Amino acid sequence: MGSAVESGWVVSLSLAAKCGELSADPSRFLSLAFVVVVCWLATGLLHWVSPGGPAWGRYWWSRRRPWGLGGAIPGPSGLPVIGSIGLMSGLAHRKLAAAADAIPGARRLMALSLGDTRVVVTCDPDVARDILNSSDFAERPAKESAYGLMFHRAIGFAPYGAYWRNLRRIAGTHLFSPKQIFAFGRHRAEIAAQMVRALDGLASEPVQVRKIVKQASLNHVMWFVFGKQYDLERETDELKELRSLVEEGYELLGKLNWSDHLPVLAGLDLQRVRSGCSGLVRRVDRFVARIIEEHRVERGRDPKAAPGDFVDVLLSLQGSDRLSDSDMVAVLWEMIFRGTDTVAVLIEWVLARLVIHGEVLTRVQAELDAVVGRDRAVTASEAIGPLPYLQAVIKETLRVHPPGPLLSWARMSTSDASVGGGIVVPAGTTVMVNMWAIARDPTAWPDPLRFDPVRFLAPGGRAAEFPVMGSDLRLAPFGSGRRSCPGKGLAMATVELWVAALAHEFEWRTPSDADVDLSEVLRLSCEMAAPLTVTLRRRRRGREMA
Repeated sequence: MGSAVESGWVVSLSLAAKCGELSADPSRFLSLAFVVVVCWLATGLLHWVSPGGPAWGRYWWSRRRPWGLGGAIPGPSGLPVIGSIGLMSGLAHRKLAAAADAIPGARRLMALSLGDTRVVVTCDPDVARDILNSSDFAERPAKESAYGLMFHRAIGFAPYGAYWRNLRRIAGTHLFSPKQIFAFGRHRAEIAAQMVRALDGLASEPVQVRKIVKQASLNHVMWFVFGKQYDLERETDELKELRSLVEEGYELLGKLNWSDHLPVLAGLDLQRVRSGCSGLVRRVDRFVARIIEEHRVERGRDPKAAPGDFVDVLLSLQGSDRLSDSDMVAVLWEMIFRGTDTVAVLIEWVLARLVIHGEVLTRVQAELDAVVGRDRAVTASEAIGPLPYLQAVIKETLRVHPPGPLLSWARMSTSDASVGGGIVVPAGTTVMVNMWAIARDPTAWPDPLRFDPVRFLAPGGRAAEFPVMGSDLRLAPFGSGRRSCPGKGLAMATVELWVAALAHEFEWRTPSDADVDLSEVLRLSCEMAAPLTVTLRRRRRGREMA
């Protein structure tokens, strides 16, 4: 990079020195200007036609090694200046998979340019393992909306280092440990009962389940993080405000911001991302800071009381663990933001598959009747028990409909790093794993387009040893390695209990037996484009959830 900049200064100074001479001879000036323009266009063309497009071309040529560092990584050239930024709009996971399939060798690792940003994408589980489990890829790329929404001070986007490790340790100990997940079972069971009551009241008409499931997920997070309990059937002003904050945050963080990739646009804020984040973060700060202050006052009344929720935990930290109020706001806001989305999106996909595949729903209900009993409600302890077929259904849904098809947030290489047996990814490169494409790879999954939960069962109907927590990169919907989702255990426990309760209590159909629309929309997560609409009939009429 330095040689290119130095060359530019030499050319500029030389032109400045000759300006006096050229001004006296306009024809010579025009000739020189023509030569400069031609050289500029030729250089841009060379950058553009390089594998991966203009950002990669500039990188290689600035080092005078156009095919250096182990050879160029295959990839589309895209368009001049902007590269392949169009691949990141709409259903980016599908577009990136199609682009990789069209270029020999690109499924293993594909280079592309998003404006000035160098990017590599893998659709290969072995390369994905090299990336996700290496400390060379533990950093996050800069993202204006993430910084604007304070996430650079929370677990998701905090720079890899002591502060980030401390946050992971605190969350792992006080929120996401097996002991804490078990302790939260009462919360999950109570909210499941609220969902059943709410849906039962709507059973006489077609119901869109998304609103209820998202509200339940938000209530769950607010309960175990903030100690606040909301009634699912009664909406308060505080709840309306909270939902508005979360929805606005989804829109801003999920938006493809051109300013992240084209620095020339950074000062213009053409997509209103910066101003949107600025306005939203002021409202978030007021909302979360108010709750922190309520907890601080309560703790002042009884300083020796054991922490009751995660806010109390943060307020009780001492010494080097102690967080400033602004950092607490960032950490707690991220808990609300990320804890709500994935669970609700996954449950809607699971329910959609149960509606489509009636034989799968029947088998799930038979398993629940055998394990729980037709005359009993599902409780937290029973949902954690032996329900191998339901667990297989959830895993298969994660395979065909991963909520984060590109694992939500990318990684960035902090040094030149070798992956895939010798492919070198230069420092400063944004790295993505296309989990959606891996889960549809016929070399990894027999008949990958077929929805078949049995693939996750061993002979005899027992659960097969196939974890989805990140050790097997053929299916790692929560990521793997240092930056994997810290709440994955809690998310899976919640989804299992709530789906079990809903399947046990109701028969699920579509109105007039209409087809379920499985088309997608990719926001922060990959959701159903058309909310699932169902008609319900109680299986256990007159029996309330415990």
